[in-house]
Amino acid sequence: MHVALTGATGFLGLRLLRRLLTTHPSLTILSHAGSGDALSRITRFFELSGAPDELVRALPGRLRVVETALEEPRLGLSRAAFEKLADGLGTIWHSAGSINLEGDLAHLRRTNVEGTRHVLDLAAAGRHAPAVHHVSTAFVAGARRDGVAYEDELSGAHGFENAYERSKFEAETLVRDWARTHGRPVLVLRPSILVTDLPPHPELPTHPLQVVEQILRDSLRAAGHQDLPGTDRPRMRMVGHPYGHLNLMPVEEAADVMVRLAERSVPGGSASGAAAQGSAAPGGVTTYHVVHPHDVPVPTIIALLERLVPLHFDVVPERPEDATPLEALMDFYPGFTSYLRHRRRFDDTRVRTLFGARPSGYRVDLDYLCAGLVHGHAVPG
Repeated sequence: MHVALTGATGFLGLRLLRRLLTTHPSLTILSHAGSGDALSRITRFFELSGAPDELVRALPGRLRVVETALEEPRLGLSRAAFEKLADGLGTIWHSAGSINLEGDLAHLRRTNVEGTRHVLDLAAAGRHAPAVHHVSTAFVAGARRDGVAYEDELSGAHGFENAYERSKFEAETLVRDWARTHGRPVLVLRPSILVTDLPPHPELPTHPLQVVEQILRDSLRAAGHQDLPGTDRPRMRMVGHPYGHLNLMPVEEAADVMVRLAERSVPGGSASGAAAQGSAAPGGVTTYHVVHPHDVPVPTIIALLERLVPLHFDVVPERPEDATPLEALMDFYPGFTSYLRHRRRFDDTRVRTLFGARPSGYRVDLDYLCAGLVHGHAVPG
């Protein structure tokens, strides 16, 4: 049976695709209609990421691209085309979605919630009852900033830091309801913030933290500041916790863990091994946090920002009453800066039980983060 993947040209989807091609002879790519030549973008990523020439040359014969519209019923396909697609699938990986932290909730719902609904409709229509692997996010934990977030938990009681979190929470709730209604197993994978050390390139998907860099640079220009070197940099206060920390997961490792978890899945919605005991929610949903073993402290995040933009940052506990024009501009982008207050931890006991202590092959430190974000060299300090 064939495997289909949504979001295959995205930051995570490209890595999932490359990993899936190590175990599947061919894949169906459900690409966004009108977004350009998906096969060309995939090929270019493989070239830039150092894939073997023989793998690159084989891509046209191993990938079938079907243009779809996630936001539309039947994915924008005719009824006959939709049913034919569904009947040919044995597994559906749903990794497409919008990660715009400042996006409008209605727009995010169309992509993240309704898009998920229509992918589930595809799974329900398939005569072979294809397995569903849904990529969510660890940040469905919402605005709870302390303590431990467990994989079984899915509650909106703490509210959300932004509309993106809410939309992903609603999508995961939809997945659970669908699994219960249809009596079907679903694997839910919750990665943390995904990063890479692959150098930035205009033909590659944007690194999630590049968005923060762009917001800071836009705010600098709007406040009338020029890119000043060294000690001439303006200072900016950012609200955060001095002992805060964030989980940043290398996207290549996340893709590998996700595929390995899917390979361990068995009928009934649980995974083999002790980690599966009692882990399935009603309807057979099994959820895993796909996270790095070590969080990154807020001071390292601040040091990274100072490498990216000509600013000095001071972490303060509360928003200053005498905010400068630059600080006031950054208030329009609380979607990321609120995370500098986080001290919670994402529990990944199930993954560690299945795969062992799982020491990461990646040390996510300042040098690693700079490699995937800084063009050429670091901004002078």
